Amino acid sequence: MTIDDLLATVTSHIQSPQQQPTLSIPTSWTQGRTIFGGISAAMVYRAMQATLEDARPLRSFNCNFVGPLEAEKAFEIHVEVLRTGRNASQLLARAVQDDKVAVLAQACFAVDRESKISIPNGLTHSMPLPAKAKFIPQIPKITPKFLRHFDLALEEGKMPFTGSKISHTHGWMRFTQPPAAITDAHLIAMIDAWPPTVLQLLRWPAPASTMNWNIEFLHPHQPAAATDWFGYQVETRQAADGYAHTEANIWHPDGSLVALSRQTVGVFD
Repeated sequence: MTIDDLLATVTSHIQSPQQQPTLSIPTSWTQGRTIFGGISAAMVYRAMQATLEDARPLRSFNCNFVGPLEAEKAFEIHVEVLRTGRNASQLLARAVQDDKVAVLAQACFAVDRESKISIPNGLTHSMPLPAKAKFIPQIPKITPKFLRHFDLALEEGKMPFTGSKISHTHGWMRFTQPPAAITDAHLIAMIDAWPPTVLQLLRWPAPASTMNWNIEFLHPHQPAAATDWFGYQVETRQAADGYAHTEANIWHPDGSLVALSRQTVGVFD
């Protein structure tokens, strides 16, 4: 199933629960023993979006990966509207499997308003557009299965478990099979496709798991073609005691900053 197929099942799950009472995700979207966090987060976000009464832009999305979400197994997404005001809507959502919360997310949607304050983003990047993907090839039982859905082009940084001396990753990303359109749900899935920055420092395989993830979306930004490359630059701000804290800039194909991403990652080395 493509990401568009999965997102469509979520919309039906929320708007027509009699037709789609539960959800499931195939093994092609797995990362080790659990579902790839980016697709589960994207589906939880889509459930919240489908609950909104109007089309308010997404401003922030905060997600906690509480426990494993298993493939080929039924789960549900429950959405709670915490508050809807004139300008902003705050929603909470849970992905529940076997009566246990696997993913917990909170999102803020807010309308544009006139303001005397206008401070344009001054950041830029100088990464050249890639001609093709440059990342881990599909190796059975080694490469996470979900990576088949993404093209990643590494510009700076190293592959995981190569004993690198640096702890940042710069590169480009897009879907291997272009979706119908790039939405915020697609961006959420793409942003999480990169492995944690600190894994490149290790010389042997070790598991790692995102525990908390916050994304802030910058508006306005122009629509992007489904085949466009999005830039990704992530830095490790601090790592100690089995946890790493990273911050990333996500760049629109036109060079503008489209999102800010922060993650707390547990590393079990």
